[in-house]
Amino acid sequence: MKDDSALTSRPRRNRRTAGIRDLVRETRLDPTNLIYPIFVREGRAERTAIASMPGQFRLSIDEAVKTAARARSLGVPGLALFPVIEAGQKDKYARESANPDGLLQRAVAEIKARVPEIVVITDVAMDPYSTDGHDGLLENGEIVNDATLDILCAMAIAQARAGADVVAPSDMMDGRVGAIRRALDQSALQGVSILAYAAKYASGFYGPFRHALDSAPRSGDKKTYQMDPANRREALREVRLDEEEGADIVMVKPAGAYLDVIAAVRAETNLPLAAYQVSGEYAMIKAASANGWLEEARVRDESLLAIKRAGADMILTYFALEAAEALV
Repeated sequence: MKDDSALTSRPRRNRRTAGIRDLVRETRLDPTNLIYPIFVREGRAERTAIASMPGQFRLSIDEAVKTAARARSLGVPGLALFPVIEAGQKDKYARESANPDGLLQRAVAEIKARVPEIVVITDVAMDPYSTDGHDGLLENGEIVNDATLDILCAMAIAQARAGADVVAPSDMMDGRVGAIRRALDQSALQGVSILAYAAKYASGFYGPFRHALDSAPRSGDKKTYQMDPANRREALREVRLDEEEGADIVMVKPAGAYLDVIAAVRAETNLPLAAYQVSGEYAMIKAASANGWLEEARVRDESLLAIKRAGADMILTYFALEAAEALV
């Protein structure tokens, strides 16, 4: 048997007890790292279950207010709002998105009135409001970049005037961060931040989200504006452009399959970095856990720690309230 007495380096000493493991832990997850995405709908006292996202609901505004209050009580500082728009309110130009009395604007105003300390983040993209289901304006089978920017600016201004703390363009149109920053500043809304979906990939992990909003493209796909999953260096280019155009926070989406991108972006920028653990990631953990194949809480926390360890400062996750409750 080999004589181990000469060993001077024994890494296991730092893993010997729970107390020592706590002392040497490199990455820590806290409720303040989490943002809870929620879906808002018309109605009152409505909590409509989303079949593909167990434990998530389409919430009427009064229920969204209750959720905001619960999030704050658990130490979760922010909500990301996504509107479920009725078919009759959708059109080619997403006009409902700029309606000051529209669903999202009313939700923002009510949440900020009732839970003023919560950070409200709003999605800036055409797809929830568009009959085409695309994030940009569709003309003759093509997504028209520059004409989309005017629509996005009007949307961002409406959200900011309703009380949004942060507007989050998720559309991936070229130049949209700069256009929105100028539009906000010219509207005396300089205090509203921009969280840019800087590296948003054309991912297969978005399916449950699109089901929740009924926002899937009616034709074609989103590959001409969302990024190719094969590319990492391109993400750094997108981040640099968004930072130059005035983004306050940049984001990588999805998170779990793109940890290398999160790490690369973290090394590239000093801006706060967000990552979005998307609906498909959430649904896979839920489904495998429901079948008894995984320990849900353990895998949930491990997946979030991995995103934080890769370099994310904040994580948008449907596990936010569950994780925060366990961490409190």
